Amino acid sequence: MNENLIAVKNEIKKVLRGKDDIIDMVLCTLLAGGHILLEDIPGVGKTTLAVALSRSLGIGYKRMQFTPDVLPSDILGFSMYDRDKNDFTFKPGAVFTNLFLADEINRTSPKTQAALLEVMEERRVTVESTTYKLKSPFFVIATQNPIGASGTQKLPDSQLDRFFVRLTLGYPDHLAATEILKGNSFESIDSVNRVMDAGSIIALQAQAANVHASDEIFDYVVSLSEATRNTDMLIQGVSPRGSIAVLKLARAYACYEGRDFVIPEDIHRVIHPVCNHRIILSTKAKASGKSAEDIISDLLDFVPVPV
Repeated sequence: MNENLIAVKNEIKKVLRGKDDIIDMVLCTLLAGGHILLEDIPGVGKTTLAVALSRSLGIGYKRMQFTPDVLPSDILGFSMYDRDKNDFTFKPGAVFTNLFLADEINRTSPKTQAALLEVMEERRVTVESTTYKLKSPFFVIATQNPIGASGTQKLPDSQLDRFFVRLTLGYPDHLAATEILKGNSFESIDSVNRVMDAGSIIALQAQAANVHASDEIFDYVVSLSEATRNTDMLIQGVSPRGSIAVLKLARAYACYEGRDFVIPEDIHRVIHPVCNHRIILSTKAKASGKSAEDIISDLLDFVPVPV
């Protein structure tokens, strides 16, 4: 594993312990250039993870609390008349940074949620027919409470599809919860040090993009995606964008592990977080008590693994 990434992981672990797998997947998604959706109940460390990540990477960071009164212009920016210049001046919104944390994204209006679509896909902002390119690297970490919580509304499928992965931190185990209660488990967020910079991140992203994938790996990803479209357990399978995300994240995971080629186990490692929010269960699957993770696991058993 890259020394810089090891250092980033160690810095994050100062304030978030017992979640190594989640930290690994967040860093791999960063290498793949993707956006992250953290879905969980309040109080399990979603915001702490995002803040610690930005501090350790040494990049620009802005956080916005999404509430019903947040407007698209708050996110994207707006033009204001400048009397001194006798002209309109663009005032950049919160999204003009490297890491944008959209906290509780499913508490705001669909119109405001939609303002992020172009931002996440194109890495640019269009306001009044003028397009502004965002800094590089740029990625979004959004948090949301589970659907059904008070004041929440479901993200549209088009918005969900923009997120590379959906991750859940979950509750800490008994030992970690006891240490948290004692107050001696974690260090202050101020103890997280900068160990990388934007240039290093861009270089690692280029390295991950050049990881070799054989024709058999390409065929395997397509076969898995097709299997999600040909089962009566799902009414919506993985889109071509989802297939691309699986391959990109598998390349990033291989790079993270210190390899310059993708193996089937990389696909197995990343397919759940990439696909669990892109598929829609059928009535039959719900009646059987199946979850999205269960169905993906079943398809992994069904589709032949390349040698």
